[in-house]
Amino acid sequence: MGRDVIIACDFDSKEQTLDFLDKLGDHKPYVKIGMELYYAEGPSIVKALKERGYKIFLDLKLHDIPNTVKKAMKVLSNLDVDMCNLHAAGTCKMMEAALEGLTREDGSRPLLIAVTQLTSTTQERMEADMLIYEPMEKVVSHYASNAKNSGLDGVVCSPLESGRVHEVCGEGFLTVTPGVRFADDDKGDQARVTTPAKAKELGSDYIVVGRSITAAADPKAAYERCIAEFVG
Repeated sequence: MGRDVIIACDFDSKEQTLDFLDKLGDHKPYVKIGMELYYAEGPSIVKALKERGYKIFLDLKLHDIPNTVKKAMKVLSNLDVDMCNLHAAGTCKMMEAALEGLTREDGSRPLLIAVTQLTSTTQERMEADMLIYEPMEKVVSHYASNAKNSGLDGVVCSPLESGRVHEVCGEGFLTVTPGVRFADDDKGDQARVTTPAKAKELGSDYIVVGRSITAAADPKAAYERCIAEFVG
Protein backbone atom coordinates (compact mmCIF):
# COMPACT_ATOMS: atom_id res chain seq x y z
CA MET A 1 0.00 0.00 0.00
CA GLY A 2 1.54 3.29 -1.10
CA ARG A 3 1.59 6.64 0.61
CA ASP A 4 -1.37 8.98 0.25
CA VAL A 5 -2.59 12.39 1.37
CA ILE A 6 -5.96 12.51 3.15
CA ILE A 7 -7.71 15.88 3.14
CA ALA A 8 -9.58 16.69 6.35
CA CYS A 9 -12.94 18.07 5.20
CA ASP A 10 -13.71 19.85 8.45
CA PHE A 11 -16.78 21.66 7.21
CA ASP A 12 -20.27 21.88 8.71
CA SER A 13 -22.34 21.21 5.60
CA LYS A 14 -22.53 19.16 2.42
CA GLU A 15 -22.63 22.36 0.38
CA GLN A 16 -19.37 23.70 1.81
CA THR A 17 -17.71 20.32 1.34
CA LEU A 18 -18.71 19.92 -2.30
CA ASP A 19 -17.83 23.53 -3.05
CA PHE A 20 -14.34 22.93 -1.67
CA LEU A 21 -13.87 19.63 -3.52
CA ASP A 22 -14.93 21.29 -6.78
CA LYS A 23 -11.92 23.59 -6.40
CA LEU A 24 -9.62 20.58 -6.75
CA GLY A 25 -10.53 20.08 -10.40
CA ASP A 26 -10.11 16.52 -11.64
CA HIS A 27 -8.42 15.32 -8.45
CA LYS A 28 -10.31 12.71 -6.43
CA PRO A 29 -8.41 12.73 -3.14
CA TYR A 30 -8.83 10.53 -0.10
CA VAL A 31 -11.04 12.61 2.22
CA LYS A 32 -11.64 12.55 5.95
CA ILE A 33 -15.16 13.03 7.28
CA GLY A 34 -14.89 14.02 10.92
CA MET A 35 -17.37 14.63 13.70
CA GLU A 36 -18.41 18.13 12.62
CA LEU A 37 -19.45 17.13 9.09
CA TYR A 38 -20.88 13.72 10.02
CA TYR A 39 -22.96 15.11 12.87
CA ALA A 40 -24.26 17.88 10.57
CA GLU A 41 -25.15 15.69 7.60
CA GLY A 42 -25.27 12.09 8.82
CA PRO A 43 -24.69 9.03 6.62
CA SER A 44 -25.92 10.88 3.52
CA ILE A 45 -22.62 12.77 3.23
CA VAL A 46 -20.77 9.45 2.99
CA LYS A 47 -23.07 8.27 0.21
CA ALA A 48 -22.76 11.56 -1.66
CA LEU A 49 -18.97 11.50 -1.64
CA LYS A 50 -18.74 7.80 -2.50
CA GLU A 51 -21.02 8.38 -5.50
CA ARG A 52 -18.55 11.02 -6.67
CA GLY A 53 -15.64 8.60 -6.44
CA TYR A 54 -13.87 9.66 -3.24
CA LYS A 55 -12.21 7.28 -0.80
CA ILE A 56 -13.38 8.04 2.74
CA PHE A 57 -11.76 7.94 6.16
CA LEU A 58 -14.65 8.20 8.64
CA ASP A 59 -13.03 9.81 11.68
CA LEU A 60 -15.48 9.38 14.56
CA LYS A 61 -13.02 8.08 17.19
CA LEU A 62 -15.38 5.66 18.94
CA HIS A 63 -14.69 5.08 22.64
CA ASP A 64 -17.24 3.25 24.78
CA ILE A 65 -17.86 -0.13 26.36
CA PRO A 66 -17.02 -3.02 24.01
CA ASN A 67 -20.58 -4.07 23.22
CA THR A 68 -21.67 -0.53 22.35
CA VAL A 69 -18.68 -0.04 20.06
CA LYS A 70 -19.27 -3.41 18.43
CA LYS A 71 -22.87 -2.51 17.58
CA ALA A 72 -21.88 0.95 16.35
CA MET A 73 -19.18 -0.51 14.09
CA LYS A 74 -21.71 -2.95 12.65
CA VAL A 75 -23.79 0.05 11.55
CA LEU A 76 -20.75 1.84 10.13
CA SER A 77 -19.73 -1.25 8.15
CA ASN A 78 -22.80 -0.70 5.97
CA LEU A 79 -21.68 2.78 4.89
CA ASP A 80 -18.99 1.54 2.45
CA VAL A 81 -16.26 3.76 3.93
CA ASP A 82 -12.62 2.83 3.34
CA MET A 83 -11.25 3.50 6.83
CA CYS A 84 -12.65 4.20 10.29
CA ASN A 85 -11.24 4.54 13.78
CA LEU A 86 -11.59 4.35 17.54
CA HIS A 87 -9.54 5.25 20.61
CA ALA A 88 -6.89 2.72 21.62
CA ALA A 89 -7.43 3.88 25.21
CA GLY A 90 -10.69 1.91 25.17
CA THR A 91 -8.59 -1.28 25.75
CA CYS A 92 -7.87 -4.37 23.68
CA LYS A 93 -11.26 -5.86 24.51
CA MET A 94 -12.99 -2.84 22.97
CA MET A 95 -10.79 -2.94 19.86
CA GLU A 96 -11.44 -6.65 19.38
CA ALA A 97 -15.19 -6.08 19.73
CA ALA A 98 -15.01 -3.23 17.22
CA LEU A 99 -13.25 -5.42 14.69
CA GLU A 100 -15.88 -8.12 15.13
CA GLY A 101 -18.69 -5.62 14.59
CA LEU A 102 -17.03 -4.03 11.57
CA THR A 103 -16.42 -7.30 9.72
CA ARG A 104 -19.23 -8.15 7.31
CA GLU A 105 -20.63 -11.64 6.76
CA ASP A 106 -18.47 -12.10 3.65
CA GLY A 107 -15.34 -11.25 5.66
CA SER A 108 -14.80 -7.85 4.08
CA ARG A 109 -14.46 -4.65 6.09
CA PRO A 110 -12.97 -1.15 6.02
CA LEU A 111 -9.52 -0.55 7.44
CA LEU A 112 -9.70 -0.08 11.21
CA ILE A 113 -7.16 2.09 13.00
CA ALA A 114 -6.76 3.24 16.60
CA VAL A 115 -6.00 6.72 17.88
CA THR A 116 -2.97 6.62 20.19
CA GLN A 117 -2.53 10.16 21.54
CA LEU A 118 -4.05 13.19 19.83
CA THR A 119 -1.57 15.47 18.09
CA SER A 120 -2.84 18.33 20.26
CA THR A 121 -1.59 16.50 23.38
CA THR A 122 1.82 17.39 24.79
CA GLN A 123 3.90 15.40 27.25
CA GLU A 124 3.02 17.97 29.92
CA ARG A 125 -0.73 17.77 29.32
CA MET A 126 -0.65 13.97 29.20
CA GLU A 127 1.00 13.91 32.61
CA ALA A 128 -1.06 16.68 34.22
CA ASP A 129 -4.47 15.80 32.79
CA MET A 130 -4.29 12.02 32.32
CA LEU A 131 -1.70 11.01 34.93
CA ILE A 132 0.31 9.19 32.25
CA TYR A 133 3.99 9.70 33.07
CA GLU A 134 5.72 7.50 30.50
CA PRO A 135 7.40 9.26 27.55
CA MET A 136 5.04 10.06 24.67
CA GLU A 137 6.83 7.77 22.21
CA LYS A 138 6.60 4.85 24.64
CA VAL A 139 2.90 5.44 25.26
CA VAL A 140 2.15 5.66 21.54
CA SER A 141 4.13 2.53 20.67
CA HIS A 142 2.46 0.59 23.51
CA TYR A 143 -1.01 1.61 22.30
CA ALA A 144 0.07 0.64 18.78
CA SER A 145 1.16 -2.81 20.00
CA ASN A 146 -2.21 -3.26 21.67
CA ALA A 147 -3.95 -2.29 18.43
CA LYS A 148 -1.90 -4.72 16.37
CA ASN A 149 -2.47 -7.53 18.87
CA SER A 150 -6.20 -6.79 18.66
CA GLY A 151 -6.14 -7.34 14.90
CA LEU A 152 -6.30 -3.72 13.75
CA ASP A 153 -4.61 -2.37 10.62
CA GLY A 154 -2.80 0.62 12.06
CA VAL A 155 -2.90 3.67 14.28
CA VAL A 156 -3.32 7.40 14.25
CA CYS A 157 -0.21 9.04 15.65
CA SER A 158 2.03 12.03 15.11
CA PRO A 159 4.57 11.71 12.27
CA LEU A 160 7.17 12.06 15.03
CA GLU A 161 6.19 8.60 16.35
CA SER A 162 5.56 6.80 13.05
CA GLY A 163 9.09 5.41 12.78
CA ARG A 164 8.95 3.91 16.25
CA VAL A 165 5.51 2.41 15.57
CA HIS A 166 6.90 0.66 12.50
CA GLU A 167 9.87 -0.62 14.50
CA VAL A 168 7.52 -2.12 17.08
CA CYS A 169 4.66 -3.28 14.85
CA GLY A 170 6.26 -3.83 11.44
CA GLU A 171 6.30 -1.87 8.19
CA GLY A 172 2.92 -3.26 7.11
CA PHE A 173 1.18 -1.73 10.14
CA LEU A 174 -0.24 1.60 8.99
CA THR A 175 0.59 4.98 10.47
CA VAL A 176 -2.01 7.64 9.71
CA THR A 177 -0.57 10.96 10.81
CA PRO A 178 -2.36 14.27 11.38
CA GLY A 179 -0.40 17.27 12.59
CA VAL A 180 1.01 17.98 9.13
CA ARG A 181 1.55 21.57 7.99
CA PHE A 182 3.66 23.31 5.39
CA ALA A 183 6.70 24.93 6.94
CA ASP A 184 5.25 28.41 6.34
CA ASP A 185 1.83 27.64 7.91
CA ASP A 186 0.54 28.32 11.41
CA LYS A 187 0.28 25.11 13.44
CA GLY A 188 -3.07 26.07 14.99
CA ASP A 189 -4.09 23.85 17.93
CA GLN A 190 -1.70 21.05 17.01
CA ALA A 191 1.36 20.49 19.19
CA ARG A 192 3.29 17.58 17.61
CA VAL A 193 3.56 18.71 14.00
CA THR A 194 5.82 18.45 10.98
CA THR A 195 5.84 19.06 7.21
CA PRO A 196 4.73 16.63 4.47
CA ALA A 197 8.34 16.11 3.40
CA LYS A 198 9.45 15.40 6.97
CA ALA A 199 6.50 13.03 7.51
CA LYS A 200 7.65 11.08 4.45
CA GLU A 201 11.18 10.93 5.84
CA LEU A 202 9.86 9.73 9.21
CA GLY A 203 7.89 6.89 7.62
CA SER A 204 4.22 7.98 7.67
CA ASP A 205 1.96 5.93 5.41
CA TYR A 206 -0.84 8.50 5.24
CA ILE A 207 -0.80 12.16 6.20
CA VAL A 208 -3.99 13.97 7.16
CA VAL A 209 -3.91 17.61 6.06
CA GLY A 210 -6.62 20.12 6.84
CA ARG A 211 -6.25 23.87 6.90
CA SER A 212 -3.03 23.92 4.87
CA ILE A 213 -5.20 22.80 1.95
CA THR A 214 -8.79 23.73 2.87
CA ALA A 215 -7.91 27.31 3.89
CA ALA A 216 -5.38 27.88 1.11
CA ALA A 217 -5.91 30.62 -1.44
CA ASP A 218 -5.49 27.95 -4.11
CA PRO A 219 -6.54 24.56 -2.65
CA LYS A 220 -5.69 22.67 -5.84
CA ALA A 221 -2.13 23.99 -5.84
CA ALA A 222 -1.81 23.27 -2.11
CA TYR A 223 -3.00 19.68 -2.58
CA GLU A 224 -0.60 19.17 -5.48
CA ARG A 225 2.21 20.57 -3.33
CA CYS A 226 1.34 18.04 -0.61
CA ILE A 227 1.37 15.19 -3.10
CA ALA A 228 4.70 16.32 -4.51
CA GLU A 229 6.32 16.59 -1.07
CA PHE A 230 4.86 13.44 0.46
CA VAL A 231 4.22 10.99 -2.36
CA GLY A 232 6.83 12.26 -4.80
